[in-house]
Amino acid sequence: MTRHFLRDDSITPAEQAEILDLAAQLKADRWSQRPLEGPQTVAVIFDKSSTRTRVSFAVGIADLGGTPLIISTASSQLGGKETPADTARVLERQVAAIVWRTYAQAGLEEMAEGTRVPVINALSDDFHPCQLLADRLTIREHKGELKGLTLSFFGDGRSNMAHSYALAGAMAGMHVRVASPEDYAPREDVVADADRIAAETGGSVTLYTDPLEAAAGADVVVTDTWVSMGKEEEKLARLRDLGAYKVTQETMSVADPAAIFIHCLPADRGYEVDADVIDGPQSVIWDEAENRLHAQKALLVWLLRQQ
Repeated sequence: MTRHFLRDDSITPAEQAEILDLAAQLKADRWSQRPLEGPQTVAVIFDKSSTRTRVSFAVGIADLGGTPLIISTASSQLGGKETPADTARVLERQVAAIVWRTYAQAGLEEMAEGTRVPVINALSDDFHPCQLLADRLTIREHKGELKGLTLSFFGDGRSNMAHSYALAGAMAGMHVRVASPEDYAPREDVVADADRIAAETGGSVTLYTDPLEAAAGADVVVTDTWVSMGKEEEKLARLRDLGAYKVTQETMSVADPAAIFIHCLPADRGYEVDADVIDGPQSVIWDEAENRLHAQKALLVWLLRQQ
């Protein structure tokens, strides 16, 4: 059966660890794996604009011996005359894998249903699992073993990043804290899934409305943009509602003294995070950005091995 990566829990905790180990190996020896030699082609589809996702997948596919085929939905039939399922059936006869950065999670699930090649969620409105692979690789590099670490997320708890942190952190046996207003709390079904995983791994997911309480003793402090693509009209309301959840030096001062700060980027300095934090000595955002490359290469290698 073809394996896909549509959300963080599309893989098991053991498989997550295997992929992260492979990512570390590929970072140490960048051209050691060439499963796309030929070259084979990987379709990388974009509904949304991108820098890190576009570059990291294009470079990573080339590193693995393949050719990235970058497709904009604006210049294709996908989302117009053609369904995701039909698009996948066309592509699967010509490409080794499909990567899609899109809006609705349902489109990814439709594309993956019955498709013979791996489908990878490069971002949806609900989850951002590729980013979390990179983040866990970064945290592991700076903090050692993931299990038992406390990670505190601040801002929009209903965002794709918060959802992925809940699932991926639970899978790694981490203690995930999500600090947000009640109206921005994570979806109940996602929290339930994370709780189920945490019961097996020894992790936990806890929701907070008090940001400083959530920050107390944290090993990893993280936030994300408050205004995601497609939600620009909500900016004023979000600045008002989420202002108390900005990551500041006060936030970092109550976290563990050795805490690191991560942010998936792009960042809006002065809004979700102060410049002296994101550009300060505890920030590891550039390692995190680079690790998109290594983590996604490892994911592709691992998925292709399952074929």
